[in-house]
Amino acid sequence: MTTVTTLNVTGMTCGHCASAVTSELKALDDVQDVSVELHAGGTSRVAVVSKLPLTEAPLRDAVDEAGYAVESVEVLENAVAAESSAQAPARQATHTLPIVEK
Repeated sequence: MTTVTTLNVTGMTCGHCASAVTSELKALDDVQDVSVELHAGGTSRVAVVSKLPLTEAPLRDAVDEAGYAVESVEVLENAVAAESSAQAPARQATHTLPIVEK
């Protein structure tokens, strides 16, 4: 089972900010991957992938250590299966070519 914990983080404005947060979160035990959807000047979304659910306090502490604040936390367990079924139509549409008549 894979868990994706999404952190809504304020204060990040650039790639360096995203890198600092990513670095701090990847240093935590059980974190497999981190991705950042940066919204400069707004609330950025940080997805933390782990095999097991993570507790909120270390995640908040890691983001705080990088110099930013966590606004909210969302947890999606068994995320890979949920993401795959939700993205299947989009993937199929991506590989569909239109028929052009002459």
